[in-house]
Amino acid sequence: MSQEAKKKKKKKFTMTLPAEELMACGHLACQGCGATLAMRYVLKALGQKTALCIPACCWAVIDGPYPYSSMDVPIYHCAFETAASTATGVKAGLEATGDTETTVVAWGGDGGTYDIGIQALSGAAERNDDIIYVCYDNEAYMNTGIQRSSATPYGAWTTTTPVKHFKERPKKDIDAIMAAHRIPYQATASIAYPEDLFKKVMKAKSIKGARFFHIYAPCPTGWKSRPEDAVKLARMVVQNGLFPIYEVENGEKYTQTIKVKERKPVVDYIKLQGRFRHLKPEHIEAIQATIDREWERMMKKFGG
Repeated sequence: MSQEAKKKKKKKFTMTLPAEELMACGHLACQGCGATLAMRYVLKALGQKTALCIPACCWAVIDGPYPYSSMDVPIYHCAFETAASTATGVKAGLEATGDTETTVVAWGGDGGTYDIGIQALSGAAERNDDIIYVCYDNEAYMNTGIQRSSATPYGAWTTTTPVKHFKERPKKDIDAIMAAHRIPYQATASIAYPEDLFKKVMKAKSIKGARFFHIYAPCPTGWKSRPEDAVKLARMVVQNGLFPIYEVENGEKYTQTIKVKERKPVVDYIKLQGRFRHLKPEHIEAIQATIDREWERMMKKFGG
């Protein structure tokens, strides 16, 4: 055996995230659920002194039936539209008891963030309430039957945008909306890049005021994709430029945290998902053209 081969053999796996788990097995998520990985990584960064406020969404079910829970942190289940306002109230209540250390997190899906919960979210952001809001984005109302949300991308099938009437409007730019509020910190992240997400959450934890995370979380059930492709899709969407990974400070300073040297074509990403199976070449070309245009726009924000 050569010296080089011996070195490779001796090389051990290095864990870059804490070993402590605050999310246990026994949750009720579907196979390949990206939302579960998002929660797992975020809790690793926030630690035990965390309180979650979860509205109606997949995670309202994933956690488990009362009185059981798959997580080792307290959870307050709230109405669909009230994640941000509930988190604000919980934070105020904790501070009234002298607890200034617990991080309060509103944890909602794209339906409860982009649509139903955006009024409460905008209010909390405008007031600069001292909470973290996390939107795990699986691009539809998955918990109630895969209905279209304003996070659903152009061309996608859902039960309310069937094949003959697929969604023809673009995805809402929630990140630009949040940046317009000039909050201290916001970031995009993908479950395919856990170290990036972990570092951002650690950074956000040290900042006072409103903080917003937009995490890309594939849903094999709603996307009609293979469970084993969830992380692959979460990586591909970054590499093709459809979901840039960056952070924004005070609504002005944009920093790209996962840089893509050479973008991949979007067609390979699309082919892995049954929700796009009906698209014709001209539709895919239109999606690619949109990505190219938006990528150039984002590069200017990054100073490129």
